[in-house]
Amino acid sequence: MKISEKTKEVLVAKAMTEATDYTAYRELVAAHAQQETSTGAIQTEALSEYTQLSNARMRRLDKTLKIPEAVATAFKNTSSKQQWLVLTESWCGDAAQSMPAMQKVADLAEGITLSVVLRDEHPELMDAFLTNGSRSIPKLIVFDTEKNKVITSWGPRPSVATKMVNDFKAAHGTLTPEFKRDLQVWYTKDKGQNIFEDLARLID
Repeated sequence: MKISEKTKEVLVAKAMTEATDYTAYRELVAAHAQQETSTGAIQTEALSEYTQLSNARMRRLDKTLKIPEAVATAFKNTSSKQQWLVLTESWCGDAAQSMPAMQKVADLAEGITLSVVLRDEHPELMDAFLTNGSRSIPKLIVFDTEKNKVITSWGPRPSVATKMVNDFKAAHGTLTPEFKRDLQVWYTKDKGQNIFEDLARLID
């Protein structure tokens, strides 16, 4: 069932009143990692381990990510007035790679604020922003605060990684554990550059 733009805007507006900022989200993930749990109602050993990996990755990326000069200039100079709302969960590997980059560029832009909600606590919102019919995360929703409307969304992966995933699925039908490891290697080598490039397009 197609969800109207008006309904999407209502769902986004409601979620923004319940959202936390990036710092609070990082504290939440760190607490779950320490307790060997994860966000969400379902608790498994695997989700706990993924949460610990995500926490370690975000801690590293928060310190080491370097914004390309052109991207930094674009965000410093943008006149965009946007609320960035991210749907995520603590165990999501793709979110761990991209959210530190989101926060770094949002910090540079006077008119952009990043906030976070958990996917499983906002199923209606998630279902309004599916990726190929799937509740894939992270999903970044860009809300224009001057026009009071959703203007675009991004995710769950940067453009190069998305092509890698689509090409592999077309050839093999499903993502293998080996491919998922290779994807994390790509993220490490790319050092957030493709993510930064994609995010800069959101303020054009």
